[in-house]
Amino acid sequence: MAQQFVKESIGKQRVVIFSKSYCPYCVMAKEQFKKINFEFLAIEIEDRPDCQEIQEVLNEMTGARSVPRVFVDGKFIGGGTDVKKLYENGQLAKMLQ
Repeated sequence: MAQQFVKESIGKQRVVIFSKSYCPYCVMAKEQFKKINFEFLAIEIEDRPDCQEIQEVLNEMTGARSVPRVFVDGKFIGGGTDVKKLYENGQLAKMLQ
């Protein structure tokens, strides 16, 4: 179930962020998309009953279970600091054109 949810979610929108609302790195990742005014789907997993399963699926897909896990066009691009670096060097805006 969790694997299907993750894969379907990634397919719903160009940018999907698996997040926990209280996580500063998650906030950092979301801020970068807000700066360029690009819509994203944030899935706050901390209150979901399948939170642990979702993190296990993300671990299998990306090599880590920590959040945020950020996907653009179905491809994993990193976590909070990765997305911030992509924003700062202009690559984030380029990949969303």
